[in-house]
Amino acid sequence: MDVKSRHHLRSDAISELQTAVSEGLGVDIDGDSFELVELEDDRFDVVLVDGQPLVFYVDNEPFLTVAGANAFPPERGIVTVDAGAISFVSNGADVMRPGITKADAAIESGDLVAIVEETHGKVLAIGRATTSGDDMVGDSGKVVASIHYVGDELYELSV
Repeated sequence: MDVKSRHHLRSDAISELQTAVSEGLGVDIDGDSFELVELEDDRFDVVLVDGQPLVFYVDNEPFLTVAGANAFPPERGIVTVDAGAISFVSNGADVMRPGITKADAAIESGDLVAIVEETHGKVLAIGRATTSGDDMVGDSGKVVASIHYVGDELYELSV
């Protein structure tokens, strides 16, 4: 991942980012420094909060990265998977109904979601819901498309 540009966010942009993440996930992100890193040939830009890649923009929508969601655990927009799904989700697989133990009923199709493992509550991936939260638990079908996961280039990003 090559850096195209970096610059500190203005206070109004920081406020917008904090409001969006707070409304979507119930999380208050706090930091002294917010720096936007635009990446070459990548599908999203990253915000470094105190030097750590904690937020990224997906289709111009700010959301926590896996590291960000583990640093600031979300209260909403959560899809919980069982132990059998951990290795698949951690390697970038989309989330299938049989692996889901529960999902936030407020999730709507198209929402960004945090995928959490049920035992320790650690975030494994970020994805986009393909159905509503109340329709996620079941016997078959893909319900979350993976966007970012533990071990991918964004997770390993050091700038």
